[in-house]
Amino acid sequence: MARAFLIVMDSVGCGGAPDAGDFGDKGANTLGHIAEACAAGRAEQGRSGPLRMPNLDALGLGAAIKLASGLDAPGLGAVPMGRWGAATEVSRGKDTPSGHWELAGVPVPWDWTYFPDKIPAFSDDLVALVCKLAGTEGILGNCHASGVPIIEQHCAEHLRTGWPICYTSADSVFQIAAHEEAFGLERLLKLCQDLAPHLHAMKVGRVIARPFTGTPGAFKRTANRHDYAMDPPAPTLLEWVQGAGRSTHAIGKIGDIFSMKGIGKLWKGKGDLDLFDHLDRLAGEAEDGSLTFANFVEFDTLYGHPRDVAGYARALEWFDSRVGALLQLLRPGDLAIFTADHGNDPTWTGTEHTRERVPVLCAGVGVGEIGLRAFADVGASVAAHLGVAAQGVGRSFL
Repeated sequence: MARAFLIVMDSVGCGGAPDAGDFGDKGANTLGHIAEACAAGRAEQGRSGPLRMPNLDALGLGAAIKLASGLDAPGLGAVPMGRWGAATEVSRGKDTPSGHWELAGVPVPWDWTYFPDKIPAFSDDLVALVCKLAGTEGILGNCHASGVPIIEQHCAEHLRTGWPICYTSADSVFQIAAHEEAFGLERLLKLCQDLAPHLHAMKVGRVIARPFTGTPGAFKRTANRHDYAMDPPAPTLLEWVQGAGRSTHAIGKIGDIFSMKGIGKLWKGKGDLDLFDHLDRLAGEAEDGSLTFANFVEFDTLYGHPRDVAGYARALEWFDSRVGALLQLLRPGDLAIFTADHGNDPTWTGTEHTRERVPVLCAGVGVGEIGLRAFADVGASVAAHLGVAAQGVGRSFL
C-alpha cells in the first residue's frame, strides 16, 4: 500500500506571490535571492560558489522558482525529472500555522490578531494577566523584537528580577523567553500553556515558550521551545488519514502546529540533523498506507530571521545532500513532496517572514509540470495518493 511523506522546508519560498505588496514584500524571493547572492560571491562564509542543490533541482526546484516568480535562479537550471510546480497561499497571513494548515487542506477563515509595532506592544490588561500567571510584578520587553537580540538586551535584568521577557513580531504570536534554571523550564511551559486560551480567544495564533541557558553575553537558546497553537478550524489531512485507520507520523514542530490533532506518533530532536535522521528511519520503517509529515525549521529560525544569507545557503546545501539518500530509501509507490509554508528572504529588510509562493516538488509519481496550484491542493493530492477521502477545498494534481 502506498505511503506519503510531506516535507516542509520552513520558510523556503520562491517569490512571486500575487499579493506580496499587501504585506510589504513585493519582490521578495527567498530561494532566488540566495542563489543570486551565492553566484555573485556574497555568501562565502562556510561555503563557496553558486548554490548547489542538485537533488531538489533534479525534481524541479529551479523550474519552480521560474514558474513562481519569473527568475532564472543561478545554478538551478536542471531539466526536471520529477513532478513540479509552485503553490499560492490564500490565507491572510505569512505565518507557520496558516501555511501548514492550508497545505494540509484547510485555509484559515479568519484574520489573525497582530500586536501593534510600538512600545508598549501589549495592553495593560494582558500584561497584568501575564504577571498574575507568572507570579511576577512585571515583564520585560513588551515590544516587537527578534529572539536573540531581545534576550541579549534583557538577560541580566531577567536574571536579577525573575521577570519574563515578552515580545512579538509581525506574525500573530506572543513569545516568552526565560532562563531554564533561574526561571524554570516547567514554570515557563506552564505560563505559556495557561496564557494560550486567552490569546487564542483573541485570534492570536501562537504562544511560544523560548527557553535559554547561560549568562549575559554567553546565553544560548535551547531545543526545548514549545509552541501553543490554536486548533485548526477544521479537520486536516492528518485527521483524514488517521480517520481512515492509517498511521500518521509527525516530525519536528508538526505536533505543536496541529495541536496534536490527527497525530499518531511524534518524533522530535535537538535540531534538523536529528529530524532528518527520523525521516530516513521512517522511510525504512513507516507502515504501509501511512503519512509522515515533517517540518525542518532551522532555515527559518537560524538563518531567515537573522538575515544570514550564507548560513541559509549552507543549510539548503546540507538539506539537499540528505535528500539524495532519502529518495533511495523510498519504496515503489511512495510519494514524497518537498514544499514550504511561507518565505523568509534573508536579503530582505527587517527580520520577519516574507509573503511568497512556495515550490512543490514530487518524487515517486512521474515527471511533468503541475503548474501554479493552491496550497490546499497539496493536502488533496496526498490524500488522493493514499486513497483517503479529502474533506478540504483543494484539488489533487496527481
